[in-house]
Amino acid sequence: MEFFKKTIAAKLSPLLDGISEEEVLALLEYPPDNTMGDISLPCFKLSKRLRKSPAAIADELEAGIQGRDEKPGEIARTSSVSGYLNFYLDPAVIGDQVISGILSSGDRYGSQNIGKGKTIVIDFSSPNIAKPFHVGHLRSTVIGNALYHIFSFLGYTCIGVNHLGDWGTQFGKLITAYRMWGDPKRLEEGAIDELLSLYVRFHEEADKNPGLDDEARSWFTKIEQGNPEALKIWREFVELSLAEFEKIYDLLGIRFDHVTGESFYNDKLEPVIRELKQKELLEEDGGAWLVRLEDYDMAPALMLKQDGSSLYHTRDVAAALYRKSAYQFHKAVYVTDYSQSLHFRQWFKVVELMGYEWAEDLVHVPFGRVSLEGASLSTRKGNVVKLENLLHQAVSKIRDIIEQKNPGLKSKEEVARQVGVGAVIFNDLSANRIKDIVFSWEDALSFEGETGPYVQYTYARACSVLRKAVGEAGRKTAAAPGQFLDFNSSLVTGEAEFALVKQLSLFTERVEQAATKMEPSMVTRYLVDTAQAFNRFYHDCPILVEDSDLRTARLALVEGVRITLRNGLKLIGLQAPEEM
Repeated sequence: MEFFKKTIAAKLSPLLDGISEEEVLALLEYPPDNTMGDISLPCFKLSKRLRKSPAAIADELEAGIQGRDEKPGEIARTSSVSGYLNFYLDPAVIGDQVISGILSSGDRYGSQNIGKGKTIVIDFSSPNIAKPFHVGHLRSTVIGNALYHIFSFLGYTCIGVNHLGDWGTQFGKLITAYRMWGDPKRLEEGAIDELLSLYVRFHEEADKNPGLDDEARSWFTKIEQGNPEALKIWREFVELSLAEFEKIYDLLGIRFDHVTGESFYNDKLEPVIRELKQKELLEEDGGAWLVRLEDYDMAPALMLKQDGSSLYHTRDVAAALYRKSAYQFHKAVYVTDYSQSLHFRQWFKVVELMGYEWAEDLVHVPFGRVSLEGASLSTRKGNVVKLENLLHQAVSKIRDIIEQKNPGLKSKEEVARQVGVGAVIFNDLSANRIKDIVFSWEDALSFEGETGPYVQYTYARACSVLRKAVGEAGRKTAAAPGQFLDFNSSLVTGEAEFALVKQLSLFTERVEQAATKMEPSMVTRYLVDTAQAFNRFYHDCPILVEDSDLRTARLALVEGVRITLRNGLKLIGLQAPEEM
């Protein structure tokens, strides 16, 4: 619909003294009710500037359009009502342009090249080594993955980075606990479970014996100093954890361009500290070193502890400098929960104070936190839901449903995986990312209503219709590229059909908005709306009718839905099974 809005803006701008097409375009909106038109211009914001009432402006614009010898072919009629100028589009003209455009574009429908020549680094997932990959990590993982696909679809070169938490005092704690209570056999049999048990026990014992914290700090210092025993144990923890994490990423179908832990930047920290000192930004405070940020209403950014060890600020600044040098990014995006917002504001400001203009290209994408029935997730207390367990339960539930409803389905295991995992991902991405989530097994495993399985089932339904149609013509595949391009759009102008056409036309616009706002839920919402519009059309308009022209026109619309749903599902990391 954005194309048609631009056409209308181009027609209106010459009639509005001194108001550009871009300004008019920004004012155009979609009415909540199609009886009020398909596109509307509210004239209230123009009133003060033009020194006329909104109603007078709308009346004059309508007269100006109607007085032209040539009227835009897309516009069937206009209506000036109470300060709104409403445009009613011609269903046949719109249907022809929208459906033909989708069928011609195929896998590229909805894509653009607005990001050509620009690189975006997306830092997402980033679980902590030696700790369970739990439901709290899911949000960063699936939001970041969706943004990666969305920006790539818009022509950007995307670099996905998994910045693992493989450094810090917690490893001193784990080494201390492992040396005191660890069992190599248990570690080999269940690495993450054993490490979690050790981590929880350390904190329980440290509450009674504070001296354990001193020993933990000592062991982390040994890691930083290259102590052979400390490094050997640390590397074993990292390797075992990565093997466990990879199982999760395989289930989710997620890949990264680079998997680099915080430890990767160890040899890049000293130049950062040296530069901060040279630029007189670093200040000593009780043996620690920090950057004062009081002038910017923030607490100081601590860069080095009293014992000389690094902190998150130090490592993040070093990582940003490295990534700018290596990738020359247009934007560097960090996907973490909102509790880290101050941390990112602090070190973004440090980079700015260091004199790097590209600090403004550092973007934090915060999201709401996950809790269990209102209680915070806590690895320290063992209060977590392991993501692998959730995913396997979702797949198992789908497998049971398939056995009940479609036992003859081919590739049952693959479909169960696609739909079960997709349900978990879609559930996480369905709400605005900034909202907090109270984790519920019932909600996460729900397949009723506005869910991923509902959208995937709608896609499979469209594929089924097309298979039946082309099967009768002797073909085995759902549809050949461009097979239905020769259709009569005047035959798909009914209420349900035109509503579906308009919904399909919004895809490109929604994808761009999702990128601009870095909000994948805009795509999930669009997919649900499209699935609902298709199912209304499916029930209201028989498709495989005897009239060959009507049949072809409706099949062209079905093919447009199939392409759009498939492209949209891919953007948010879901697969599109052709049978369910």
